[in-house]
Amino acid sequence: MSQKELLVERSSLKGKIKLSGAKNSALRLQAASILTDEELILDNFPNGLSDVKIHNEMLESLGKRVHTNGDKLIISGSINTNELIWNKRSIRNTLLIWGAILARKGFSKVPLPGGCKIGERKYDLHQMVLESLGARVWVEGDYLCAESKGQLTGADIYLPLRSTGATENAILSSSLAIGKTTIWNPHIRPEILDLIDMLNKMGAKIEVRGNESIVVEGVEKLHATTHKVIPDNMEALTFLIATAITDGDVEILDFPFNHLEIPLIFLKSSGLEIYEGRNSVIVKGSTSYPLEISTGPYPGINSDMQPLLAVYASQAKGMSKIVDLRFPDRFGYANQLKKMGVDTEIENNMLIIKGGNILNGANVCADDLRAGAALLLAGLASNGITKISNAEQIERGYENFIEKFQSLGAKIRWSNNE
Repeated sequence: MSQKELLVERSSLKGKIKLSGAKNSALRLQAASILTDEELILDNFPNGLSDVKIHNEMLESLGKRVHTNGDKLIISGSINTNELIWNKRSIRNTLLIWGAILARKGFSKVPLPGGCKIGERKYDLHQMVLESLGARVWVEGDYLCAESKGQLTGADIYLPLRSTGATENAILSSSLAIGKTTIWNPHIRPEILDLIDMLNKMGAKIEVRGNESIVVEGVEKLHATTHKVIPDNMEALTFLIATAITDGDVEILDFPFNHLEIPLIFLKSSGLEIYEGRNSVIVKGSTSYPLEISTGPYPGINSDMQPLLAVYASQAKGMSKIVDLRFPDRFGYANQLKKMGVDTEIENNMLIIKGGNILNGANVCADDLRAGAALLLAGLASNGITKISNAEQIERGYENFIEKFQSLGAKIRWSNNE
């Protein structure tokens, strides 16, 4: 894929915006479609995301039939192979495809995972999950393989940390296993609850027992269903912060209040003006004060959020501190923000931001999806033009983001006028 450059200029956002379905839920639901031969109809689906498009191509290469219509996705048919042979860009969700194929076929071969390069994101927990259910796991070149003698068998799975991906893989791969699986120390978050909700509609028997455990009673077969994807809380937070730092006035529809409870507490306490309606919020730009936050499991501030909050802190009056215990190597974007005038330094796993500086456009590079979004936000609050290279990263997690920002008055465009 050729690198795309995004041009961003200072703007003040005003208007109304509707959120798309959650990227971090959508990809999991696509993987879950492998567990049935019957039709799934998914509403509020973010079909415009590049990761979603790649996942659909992967499903089609496995034999599934995929049809998109606006914000609706219909997946039907059975997989006719247990090997995902793939030479295009990979995504980290191949790990969930790996577990789902294994649950259906007893053997699974998928490409090593791709996605954002955020510190050490290996597949050891996913391997542990599948081995706990009775599989043998190995690597062949650039592919991950797993094999079970017959069906997977229910077991106690003890997760050493609250891993989103490992929790999801344990749920998917045990749904068709023989007997009961108990997943101890799971990561309970909105996207995982959305996955469980859809699987139970399909006939799975999954019970959430708080943060202690998830209990899965394996079933013989899963069937058709219709399901609406939850709103994207990361998109909600992005537009909220974009409005705040551009002295804007935006109403965000379908706002997921319950999924952003902790971030909203911090933002409100820092001075952000948020007016809550029945299912929307109105955000107004206002003077902000420093943040001191640490990332953690849901309902806390997840690691994806901290690059966006760093840009918010850059406009605050005073010194902010951000600690990321999950991915301490995730502060690479700070070097790009420095080029724009953000005063930052890193001490161990803490990012220190001395806010209140005037930002100026610069040539910067998006190292990953959320870093790209953070640079976009900084560009909206900067003098001059910000040129973001590798900006196709943003399309992985924000559906039609150019059109949405432009509808609010943002001066943003592809450099080649795409």
